[in-house]
Amino acid sequence: MKEKNDRLLSIDAARGFDMMFIMGMAGIIVALCKLFPEGGDSWLALQMSHVKWEGFRHHDTIFALFLFLSGMTIPFSIGKKISSGQSKSSIVLNILRRGLTLFVLGMIYGGLLKLEFSSFRIPSVLGRIGVAWMIAALLYVFTGKRFQWITAGTILVGYFILLKFCIAPDAPAGAGTFSLEGNIASYIDRLLIPNHIYKQGIYDPEGIVGTIPAVATALLGLFTGRYVKESGDSGNRKTIVMLVAAAIMIVITLIWSRWCPVIKALWTSTFVLAAAAYSLVVFAIFYYLLDVRGCRKGVLFFQVIGLNSITIYMAQRIFDFWGVSKFFLSGLSGLLPESAGALLLRIGYFAVSWLFLYFLYKKNVFLKV
Repeated sequence: MKEKNDRLLSIDAARGFDMMFIMGMAGIIVALCKLFPEGGDSWLALQMSHVKWEGFRHHDTIFALFLFLSGMTIPFSIGKKISSGQSKSSIVLNILRRGLTLFVLGMIYGGLLKLEFSSFRIPSVLGRIGVAWMIAALLYVFTGKRFQWITAGTILVGYFILLKFCIAPDAPAGAGTFSLEGNIASYIDRLLIPNHIYKQGIYDPEGIVGTIPAVATALLGLFTGRYVKESGDSGNRKTIVMLVAAAIMIVITLIWSRWCPVIKALWTSTFVLAAAAYSLVVFAIFYYLLDVRGCRKGVLFFQVIGLNSITIYMAQRIFDFWGVSKFFLSGLSGLLPESAGALLLRIGYFAVSWLFLYFLYKKNVFLKV
């Protein structure tokens, strides 16, 4: 069952599931784990944080899943404009506008409005999403399926070759090409924008070169969206195909990772595949439950977040939701054991964030980029 705008409800619900982890759910899970003996060192608690460099945890999937889902919307949103006869020039202008808007919002998130132009951060999560989505969308408009598949494959193989065989000129003796000190991607960031990256003069996890494989992430989402939209397969079969595709990518990742480690900060080719596999599984579950089986119970919880995902991402940077939680709950949390009180405040933070989005949802206010 599709929404009136021909977009799958499961896309927005899956995006809501994804975003809830950065609007407080990760903190709730960690605080909950601290009620038990292993505490913050437990497997589940560690999944709520990024790996230091090489490896793969749940928290590493959030960004990639969002970009994957953004790619999925392309055949629905842009495909609808093409089929309705809208001119390519108009479509392209809208694509460029959206990409540029996300890039600017990313710089605002990184401190642009502080007017410290010599040191504000240029690369960003939103910037990478904007650029990668924009390139994938332009490929959708101007090229065919075969060229898009070849492009995705070329990116994955070419990026692996670049990282594997090109070492940073300033790498210390003994540094590997995939290491923090030796990789060529971080060197290019240090060379071109040394004072405008996450760790000045060192590296940026959303740097320039790493945006290239992010295009492959968006394209894999595009392929999935097009399959779901255009295939004559039944909903059950589509779900199975997506899960099988995820399993194949996991196998490829496990084999390829012997030569190409999974590193989110570099967005390595194996990270692209691992994150895409996770994304396929998450979307397939929501697709099967919401669009195949027609289950709607509880979907509003995720939909409220998913429909205003950019809003909550920016709002948490601008508004003090934590202060609101403390205002209402600090007294009660002070009566509880320290770990339980911390959990209560975390739940309060999430509730304040969700209610803020629910208010916008009821008022039909959505930040459309």
